[in-house]
Amino acid sequence: MKSLCMSYAMATSVQPVLRKTLQKLNGFKYCGCLCLTPESGHKYSHTEGIQSNEMKATSSKPCKGEDILAGFSYRQFLDHFYDLLREGQDKARVSRLLRGIKNSGLWKNDLRLAETMKKIADFHLNSGDGVDILLDKEGLKDCIQDNIVMIRKAFVGDLVIPEFPKFCNMIDEIYWACRPNMGGKVSTYIPQLASYSPDYWGISLCTVDGQRHAIGDVEVPFTLQSSGKPINYALAVHELGAEVVHQYVGHEPNGETYSSIKLNKEGKPHNPMNNDGALIVTSLLYSNMSLAERFESVMSQYKRLSGGEYISFNNSTFLSEKEVADRNYALGYYLRENKCFPDGINLNDTMDLYFQLCSVEVTGNSGAVIAACLANGGYCPLTEEQILTSTAVRNTLSLMHSCGMYDYSGGFAFTVGLPGKAGISGGILLVVPNVLGMCLWSPRLDEKGNSVRGLQFCKQLVRNFNFHHYSCLQRPGVELDPRVKRTDMQSNLIVKLLFSACNGDLSGLIKMAMSNTDMTLADYDGRTALHLAASEGHLECVRFLVEKCGVPLDAKDRWGQAPIDDAVRFGHEAVAVYLGNASKT
Repeated sequence: MKSLCMSYAMATSVQPVLRKTLQKLNGFKYCGCLCLTPESGHKYSHTEGIQSNEMKATSSKPCKGEDILAGFSYRQFLDHFYDLLREGQDKARVSRLLRGIKNSGLWKNDLRLAETMKKIADFHLNSGDGVDILLDKEGLKDCIQDNIVMIRKAFVGDLVIPEFPKFCNMIDEIYWACRPNMGGKVSTYIPQLASYSPDYWGISLCTVDGQRHAIGDVEVPFTLQSSGKPINYALAVHELGAEVVHQYVGHEPNGETYSSIKLNKEGKPHNPMNNDGALIVTSLLYSNMSLAERFESVMSQYKRLSGGEYISFNNSTFLSEKEVADRNYALGYYLRENKCFPDGINLNDTMDLYFQLCSVEVTGNSGAVIAACLANGGYCPLTEEQILTSTAVRNTLSLMHSCGMYDYSGGFAFTVGLPGKAGISGGILLVVPNVLGMCLWSPRLDEKGNSVRGLQFCKQLVRNFNFHHYSCLQRPGVELDPRVKRTDMQSNLIVKLLFSACNGDLSGLIKMAMSNTDMTLADYDGRTALHLAASEGHLECVRFLVEKCGVPLDAKDRWGQAPIDDAVRFGHEAVAVYLGNASKT
């Protein structure tokens, strides 16, 4: 009887929860199967009941063309997708396709949507811009089939931040909260930087799946300055390996200003994020080439990291840097005197390349894609091309976390807990590993050289979201996790609640009640924790739910059964008597 009851409870409680969740999330009607076959290179077979082996992954080779479409349950997807876009009318509306793509966070210029967007542009060219294009099923198939992977992921919420509009609204709220901050001053260390307006303020983000959002002055070019140092270090490690690079530079924070003249006990600069260590890294970059070729090679890599977006060079800033470079030249000569450079290095070429790399221009949007490459383990989210090795990225993020914010690096690691790198132009590259990269820009700097608005934004970001490196140690619910859908959170909560009741886990129920969980939650079939505890005969759990949590005794499931009916059906007399008496009081 117990095994029958367990099977009944799980079949009527857990499986409908998952089924309902999938229906809500994906907007499709499912015929018994719990999911569409994902594009991860696996096929799933389903067995009856909720068992640990319910989904058995069987490997399958990635294929191309029609085989890929078949592997996605393409016909089923197209049928539901067509119904979704036509809204009960005769044909699918392209406007709804475009709106869905936009809401997912993908931009029209995304290379992974290029073929579909070109076909839509051709439709508008032939029909006029103001006309909503209508497509039959075959026309829709032809329109989307080249980019079916990304379109499917966008519409079933399979991107890293599934509820992207909500996330963006919260980002915008932080942006506007930081805008009135008039603290700090524009840098005058380099004369050309003094020309930036102190009112500039922009934020752009790009997730590891290429979802994008931007607000403020995100198209205004600015020079990377020190925020480019982690990229240059990553390129050096990618080309030469960490062992070679760290023969010449350390990896410890030194607690000094970025231009301090001080070596570690081994006679090396402390880390690549300060000027002395960055000079060493510069000397290693493509050192077997001419100066012009070295600069072009680095710029080519920056272009790849940005997904082909805006990367330029500001010659006036370069010349301005050289005019006031006494301190950096002193660093260079000091390093040469102490034999810190590799043999055969031309100091003048190294200094020129260093100033050139500081004068590389980005916008907030292109900077965000570069940061997202670091978040994505060296792969550009927009082109899906690997540009950096995972080892180079891991080392880079470690150094950004410990040394990236000048002599506020320890404070930043403590309060924000994320890899970041600031530059005196006001930019900050911020990385949330496996989630997203951000580029923040505001020229108002504090006394340590960090953007005051950028720092304020970063601190509020980790208050709102569980992005801090150690947020996982906090009680769930303190910060939001944008990677989880609300429906997923709700369904997981229901499954956990019902599973505890079904198994007589009184301590689990107590803990959920202590965390303010709604103990009256029901699954798709209207079955509550009290239903399952009663059907399994767990009297103590029943008493707790009734006496301590005050759950209703007369809750009916879809079959019109109350908890007392389940207790009677499965022969749990003590539970039935208790519920009968409780209903009379």
